[in-house]
Formats: sequence, C-alpha cells, structure tokens
Amino acid sequence: MSTRDEVNAAVAAAKRAFPEWRRTPPPARIKYLFKLKSLLEENLEELARVQTQEHGRIISESRAAVGRGIECVEVATETPSLMMGYNLHNITSGVDEILFYDPLGPFCNIAPFNFPFMVPLWFAPFALATGNTFIAKPSPNTPISLAWFTKLLEEVNLPPGVWNLVQGGAEASLALLEHPDIVGVTFVGSTKVGRDVIYKKCGETGKRAIVQTSAKNYIIVMPDANLEETIPYLIPSFLGNTGQRCLSGANLLIVGKDNAFYNKVLNMFVEAASKITVGYGLDESVGMGPMNSADGKKRVLGYIAKGIEEGAKLILDGRKPHIIGDYPDTCFLNSTIFEGVTPDMTIGREEIFGPVASVMRAKDLDEAIKMVNSSRYGNGVCIFTTSGKAARAVQFNTQCGNIGINVSIPCTMMWFPFCGMKDSFFGIEHGQGREAIRFFTDSRVVTQRWT
Repeated sequence: MSTRDEVNAAVAAAKRAFPEWRRTPPPARIKYLFKLKSLLEENLEELARVQTQEHGRIISESRAAVGRGIECVEVATETPSLMMGYNLHNITSGVDEILFYDPLGPFCNIAPFNFPFMVPLWFAPFALATGNTFIAKPSPNTPISLAWFTKLLEEVNLPPGVWNLVQGGAEASLALLEHPDIVGVTFVGSTKVGRDVIYKKCGETGKRAIVQTSAKNYIIVMPDANLEETIPYLIPSFLGNTGQRCLSGANLLIVGKDNAFYNKVLNMFVEAASKITVGYGLDESVGMGPMNSADGKKRVLGYIAKGIEEGAKLILDGRKPHIIGDYPDTCFLNSTIFEGVTPDMTIGREEIFGPVASVMRAKDLDEAIKMVNSSRYGNGVCIFTTSGKAARAVQFNTQCGNIGINVSIPCTMMWFPFCGMKDSFFGIEHGQGREAIRFFTDSRVVTQRWT
C-alpha cells in the first residue's frame, strides 16, 4: 500500500521525465509501443493466468481481456497520424495559422478491480504515445496483474519516469487527485466515487477527467427476434465475468403482449443459465468463476434478499452454489434470475454487479424505450430484432452511450470511444480512439506573419 510520500515520488519522477519525453518525436515514441505489443502477445497466456488467479474470472475471459488490452496498444501506434493538427494560409493578407496538438504532463489512472489489466490500457498507451507521462494505480483488490505488466514493461526500456506504478486504496487515490502536478485523471468505478470524489476533486484542482461509472443495462428482446441465435448471446451478456462488468446485461426486457412468446424467452433463458457451471477459473470446463471477493458476494446476496422483499419472483436461485471441484463457497454464486421485476424496484434500478438477471415486460417498443430512459444510468442497451425500424428506434431514441444491435455486449473496438451518458459518465472526451488523443493533448494555435 503506497504512502502519500511514495505517490509524490512517482509524480515527481513523471514530472521530471515529461520534458524529454515530450521532445521525443512521435514516431520514436510509438516504437516503444510496437515492442510492448510484441511482448504482450508473447506473454498473453501468462498474463491471462495471473489475472484469473487474482480476479477469479474464467481463463477464456482473461485471454479476451488481455487481447483487448493489446488492441489498445496497437491502436495507439497510430498516434502520429491521429495527433496531426491543421493549418490555413492567408487567414488574412500575409498571415498563416497552424494548430498543433501538444501533450500536457503527468496523467494517472485509478483502475477498477473487475478489469485489472485491460482498463489501464484503455488510457496509458494513448497518454504515452501523445507524449505524456503516466502513473497507474490498480485496485487494492487486484494489484498483481498491473504489477506483472510493469515487470514486463521493463523489457521495453522506456525512459525512467515515463511509466510509474503505485499501489493502494483511498489514500493513494487522494494523493493523486490532490497533487498539483497531475494534469488529468482517468477513472473507472462506481458512480458514487466517480461523481462525488473523482470528478469533484478534478473540478476543484483544475484537472482533466474521464470518469466512467456505474450502469444498469437493458437487453431488449423483440417478438421478431430469432431466439435460437439470441439466447446464446444473452448468457455471456448477463453472466460473463460473473456479472462484474459495466456492460453486463442487467434487465432482460421482453417486448409484446403475447404470453406464449414471453414464456418461451423466459424458459429458454432460465434453462440456458441453469446449465452454467461454476468453479476455479483455470479449469477450462468451467463456465463462470467466483465473485472477486467475499464482500462482493455479500453485496449480491443483499440485493437478492431485497428483490424477494419487494415482491419479485425468484425463479432461479443461485445462493447455494454447486461448485465444480473441492473449493469453499466463500465467493461463489450460481446464476440467479428474477421474474416480475419493475424499474422502480431496487434490483431493477441499482447496479448489482453480480450474476443476477431481472426479467421485465413491455407491451411495445415505445414502452421499452421509456423504461430504458427512466434509468439514471446511460451506459449500454442492446436490442435483438430482425426489424431495421425497431433497431433504429433504439439507436436514435435511447439515452445510452453504447448501443448494441443483435450483439451481447455493446463494447466498442478500440478505434472508437467507450461512451456513456447520464450517471454512467462524467467528463467531455471519452476513452480510446480519437477522443483519447484529444483528451491527452491540448490545442496550440500559432498565428504568424513573415515580411
């Protein structure tokens, strides 16, 4: 657990390294990223196993998360072209104007526990490629993946101080947020912390901020959906990573007045979810790992109890898990599904962050969109349909930043920003792609006349 003095030392190292790193030509900076990309590809399996052992997710999900992190490094190698400015001759007689995008200084990332490897790489490669220096602080729940990455990064031979790692919880986070030499903060976590601590502190201290926060994502199934294709997509959406991700499906919204269609979707969903096996994430036969912590399981159990108390019908109860292998049930849960949930119920409106699905009904698509927009969150929504009209209505009318049409997770590729609206995002620019380039640089305009 890093002390405030150790955090200050890391920031001082980043500040010392910045002037020379800024002067390093962008093509030279990205050569380090090319080397890093190769090292990460060579060590993908080791990094995935480390992540599974410290986090709990199954190994296939860890491999995918490491792969997504590598994609971020790959996209950041395009920075020399993405960072190009623009110019105009003769804005007035004999006067030319040029715009440059320049780096700003030391940035930091305060990372979540649920993607300890991937999330820091949403930001760090873009910060480094644009000429900034970086301090990473992983969650105290999952500190090992990023330490392993940092050990690997030593082989890249970045100049000292360009990349820095500190560990710790609230004390280390506050030290970064309050430090006058930190010019910007990137954060992924809960809305309460993101809005009330991170974004507020950044406003008070004049820092740039990307603050990606909580979610309550709806998955809409229309009466015309191909259920044989749709149901297999719903399972990883709701239960992937044990439900511990901000783009997880939370509310399954079945549209239409036809009871036969509703019951068919519900029965197929429950049957598929009940077949998911839980156990040790390194067991390739297991479909879902444990919760990351005993506290996380306790929180989810509290939501399940609240759902029963508020009148929702528990039709698949995962509170007494069947575990593959001889392991304690300290962090394990099986798939859990509620029926008869409404948007005003606690389990219908609050982020549970566990393997719990709430099934709802809407008479038509207009009502479904109103239900989606009634949420305080606007992270993601998906629709399964064969109707272009219905798909466009969701695409145009829902107040969500990430929209999926016939896909299980509306997660963007790294060339595009990871978006969010309402209480799911605070800031201006989002992470990844061109928006990340703009976040990590400032505009400098030169107006010149030569006579």
